[in-house]
Amino acid sequence: MRLKPPGPSADHYHMEAITFAGVLGAIVGSFLNVVSYRLPRHESLISPASHCPKCGTPVKPYDNIPILSWLLLRGRCRSCAAPISLRYPLVEVLTAALCVGAVLAHTSASGVALSVALILLVVPAALIDLEHRIIPNRLTALGAVLALAIGLALDPAGEPERLIAGAGAGGLLLLAALAYPGGMGMGDVKLAGVMGLFLGRAVAPAILVALLAGVLVGVMIIAEKGASQGRKTAVPFGPFLALGALVGVFAGQPLIDLYVNHFL
Repeated sequence: MRLKPPGPSADHYHMEAITFAGVLGAIVGSFLNVVSYRLPRHESLISPASHCPKCGTPVKPYDNIPILSWLLLRGRCRSCAAPISLRYPLVEVLTAALCVGAVLAHTSASGVALSVALILLVVPAALIDLEHRIIPNRLTALGAVLALAIGLALDPAGEPERLIAGAGAGGLLLLAALAYPGGMGMGDVKLAGVMGLFLGRAVAPAILVALLAGVLVGVMIIAEKGASQGRKTAVPFGPFLALGALVGVFAGQPLIDLYVNHFL
């Protein structure tokens, strides 16, 4: 009697998921570079095709492979040898690594999908806010739609919690924006609310980390420039929210469990 060869193991499928997440993250990371450049400039995300900003030559498909093309071209345009910013491959590598991390950190389909979608939202939000001091409404609106669609499709039972978390996170930052208009923008308020729609209760440590990081950087700026000049220095809050979102994705629930088990 011949035994049937065993099928692919769970580890095999897990490795496939990790590989897929890494490749997808790099490809989407390349597109996020386009989003972070064109969206705040109100340019189409589709046309014209990617091109060298100096000579205008369209980028060939074989020169548009995430990470690899930049390395092969040694960071320069094939046509005019103009330098290509290191930011592009770094965003691709970072997005790929974060997507792989999301697959490793979560076991449920809803957890992975919500985490990956949030990562793909906060990466361009942070880049745009750093450069332009805005978080576009089209970005947060798309994030809200994706959060609701993924949540309702994969984890409808958890949707009430995520809705409450979104309202709570957005409401908290709205109060901060009203109390101190110069330090918090409505884009930050909307992004915090959308983070709650993705993270649920894990948005609590995410917002806490964002606030603490913002305060720490503010203190460092005041220490360097002095109180008077430091308070006048504008610091975008979006990157701190993005950092908090990543903490929520990778350690949000363990931090909540730690707090509940030791302080409640």
